[in-house]
Amino acid sequence: MRCPFCNHEDTQVKDSRPAEEGAAIRRRRFCPACGGRFTTFERVQLREMLVKKSTGRTAPFDREKLLRSVQIALRKRPVEPDQVEKLVTGIVRRLEQLGESEIPSQQIGEFVMEALSGVDAVAYTRYASVYKNFREVGDFERFIDEEQLSGPETGSDGGAGPVNTDNTNQADD
Repeated sequence: MRCPFCNHEDTQVKDSRPAEEGAAIRRRRFCPACGGRFTTFERVQLREMLVKKSTGRTAPFDREKLLRSVQIALRKRPVEPDQVEKLVTGIVRRLEQLGESEIPSQQIGEFVMEALSGVDAVAYTRYASVYKNFREVGDFERFIDEEQLSGPETGSDGGAGPVNTDNTNQADD
């Protein structure tokens, strides 16, 4: 494995252990050239998956891109990194279980929405705002009303609290 710091070709594995409930192997590595230390993960890939974009173009499925989008939705939310990893691993497993080599991007988005809805209402709404292409405040209001996210019982920390949508257009009254 190449060193990410100095690009030296030969690094040494110092420690290996199971991760993600046995779905991956975590390896701590050391570069003898620069002394850098870094971690890699080894995961089983059942098949090469392609993502069919809404434009019709296809691209290789990228687990890290999926992880980044989930992390963005969960930024500054009370969700542990281990829980994020499990969520992403669960989504990837569901995609693999479809048995398709080409997966529509809409399917991935739906799986992410389902997963986030059970974890955190704010993250769910953030992700939905990008996935469903919200353009104005009214889009958020409609989504929150449709999904019934305004109650204090939603989300892992009690949600974002009550959402008051009555005062957004006070000038119109």
